[in-house]
This record gives sequence, structure tokens and C-alpha cells, in this order.
Amino acid sequence: MIWKWLGALLLFPVQMVYLVVKAAVCLVLPPKLRDLSADNVLVTGGGRGIGRHLAKDFLLQIILWGRTEKCLKETTEEIRMMGTECHYFICDVGNREELLVVRSRLLFSQVGDITILVNNAAVVHGKSLMDSDDDALLKSQHINTLGQFWTTKAFLPRMLELQNGHIVCLNSVLALSAIPGAIDYCTSKASSFAFMESLTLGLLDCPGVNATTVLPFHTSTEMFQGMRIRFPNLFPPLKPETVARRTVEAVQMNQAFLLLPWTMHVLVILKSILPQAALEEIHKFSGSYTCMNTFKGRT
Repeated sequence: MIWKWLGALLLFPVQMVYLVVKAAVCLVLPPKLRDLSADNVLVTGGGRGIGRHLAKDFLLQIILWGRTEKCLKETTEEIRMMGTECHYFICDVGNREELLVVRSRLLFSQVGDITILVNNAAVVHGKSLMDSDDDALLKSQHINTLGQFWTTKAFLPRMLELQNGHIVCLNSVLALSAIPGAIDYCTSKASSFAFMESLTLGLLDCPGVNATTVLPFHTSTEMFQGMRIRFPNLFPPLKPETVARRTVEAVQMNQAFLLLPWTMHVLVILKSILPQAALEEIHKFSGSYTCMNTFKGRT
């Protein structure tokens, strides 16, 4: 038995070196992209923002879920004009009972099995803790976090049965580095990140079913309209179409975690090595400490 443990101990660092080298090679020579032509994609929050661009970029049979019919209908018509089949359903993913009813309608609509689930729906209240409305706080947690529990539980069993599926989470870099003035959003996104980390590890022994978590920097959508940082030319907001395109590529490459832009990796490293006082100075210097003071986004 001792020789078995000793062998595993000696093999472990070799495996680590191999995996690091393999990842480095993949950065230079990207792997072959997965063919998604036979997949059906469900995008929550698909009526506007990043969700709308995701629906356009997947170019598969698209099913959109959202709370606003006007936006869903407009996006559906745009996608159909591109020659892609698209359907929409009004659904609040934060409402478990409503979600299950809509899922039943979807199953009977004969659109086929959902093999790619994109959890994109999110809201932000944009207030400090003491200024926050309690109902708004609950709404953020229900939609941004619990909504992923309900959608994943609704569609993952069939993916496991088919041995074909992908769970995608449009998260935020604020899950890793919170800011004042968006305590509801940061908390919900941190919870969502933990959910996806656990889910990704839990799928290791599930052939054909994978997960991708996307953590973008501030994106220029109406959700965070008015948010200002100190050096916008140095840290420009991401375009929603860029986030959508990179997300589709991450699914095709079966990439578990994607930080956008790549410089956000530096942020993660700094958070792990710098003292809290230094991190606070970085927040003040960059303007992230006060960036929500001018927030006028959609709640």
C-alpha cells in the first residue's frame, strides 16, 4: 500500500507539469472547435444585452427566455430574418413554479432537447446595503443565483441521459472582486460562481456534459448604464458582441472558465498576494471604489 501512495505522490507533480504545458500549447495552437450544428440552445435573459448577441452568435435553433415580451419578440424576429429558427417564452427564472410550467410548455412544443443552457438572466439593484430595498435584494438573489439552480435542475437530467450537454453561466468579474454600491449583484454573482465551480467539478465523471463560466469586465449594456471608472481609455468597457462571440468560442473549445479581458487574470493574482490595505488603494486609484455613484442602469 505504501508503494502505491508513494507512486501517486511522485506522479502528481509530473501530471501538473504536463497539464500546464498542455494548456500553454493550446493557447498557441487552439484545439479543434466543437461542431454545434445539431444542438438546441436556451438563452435566459435573451431579449437584450449580451443575451441578444448570444442568440445571434450561436446560429442554432434558439429558445429565448425572458421577462419582457417586447424585447423577446424583437430579438426573435431579428434571428429569424437571419435564417435561424427561434422561439421565445416569457419566463422569470427566479420563480421556480413559473419556470417549471414554462419548461413543460417547452417540452410539448416539439423544439427538441435542450443541449446548451446559457444562464444569462440577471438584474442589478445598484445600491449600498443600507440604501437597498429588501424586495429588490431578494429579487437579485432569486434571479441571479437561485434561477441557475432551477434552470440547471430542469435541463441537466436530460443532458446526462443523452450524454450530450453544456451548461453556460454568464457571470461577472465582480464575483471575484466586489465593489461598493452593487452589494446585491456582487453577492449573487459570487454565489453563482461557487455554484458553477461545484457543478463543473461534479460533471468530471459525466461523459459528454460540460460547463463554462464566463467572467467579463464591465460591459457596455444598459444594465450598468452610468457606471464610471477613472481611466476609461486604459480599461474600456467590453462590447456585448465581443463577450457573446468569446462565449460561443469557449463552448466550442470546452473551456471551463473564461476571464475577459485577459488582464483580469492579473487582478486575481493581485487579490491572492496583496494585503487588504493595498487592494483598497487599488480600488481608490482605479475609481472602482466610486464607480457606482453615477449608476443609472436598468434594475
